[in-house]
Amino acid sequence: MCTELNCLHEGRLGSVSRRDWLRRTLALGASAAAVGLLGAGRSAGAVSFSREQRDAMTPDDVITMLREGNQRFRSGAIRTQDFLEQKRASASGQYPAAMVLSCIDSRAPAEIIMDTGIGDIFNARIAGNVATPGLLGSMEFGCAVAGAKLLMVMGHTACGAIAGSIQGVELGNLTGVLERIRPAVEATPFQGERISTDRAFVNAVAHTNVLNTIEVIRQQSPILAGLADQGKIKIVGAMYNLEDGQVNFLT
Repeated sequence: MCTELNCLHEGRLGSVSRRDWLRRTLALGASAAAVGLLGAGRSAGAVSFSREQRDAMTPDDVITMLREGNQRFRSGAIRTQDFLEQKRASASGQYPAAMVLSCIDSRAPAEIIMDTGIGDIFNARIAGNVATPGLLGSMEFGCAVAGAKLLMVMGHTACGAIAGSIQGVELGNLTGVLERIRPAVEATPFQGERISTDRAFVNAVAHTNVLNTIEVIRQQSPILAGLADQGKIKIVGAMYNLEDGQVNFLT
């Protein structure tokens, strides 16, 4: 026997209806041991979110949590993360508060730069933090099914994918990814040489690309747009500065 979610992972949903799967997936892990509610956060990074903690948060609470986590990261005061306890606490169910779409850049891991632990956020990563159909589906799962309250698109400075798109790089399957950034290249106003070696231009395009990706999400996912319009989630943009470690929220 398998749970509905396990069956999904294994491609064996069988006769389980879409409505039943959504309902039962939301209920998975309800028997996990709950921890005391502590507003928008928890002490010492010891455990993962319980359903009660996550559901008590508003989208603005989640933004505050991520801002404060980034400040701890920047100041060197990150929490002591008990990853083994978080693993045990989240084994029966996961209740992430945020869905983050970010770049694959090894210097910009969302969980670390915002000082979160196992089970706190979904982190979908792709070069240039663009929204492909597969990632849109993943974000719909994270917000509509699993209950994340915030959808954040995070770009970063000195992004190689942005520079590659500006330069017109073509390389296998990467070509199609970089083409999704081209509208941001063309839409970015800039006084100076519009070349991939100009860091200011690359960073300006990265900023535009975050905003464009948010528009793509809204236009191509009625599910996510609807959740945002109903106030159930917020869709926001952010830029991570590789040099000073700050996450700047754009919207």
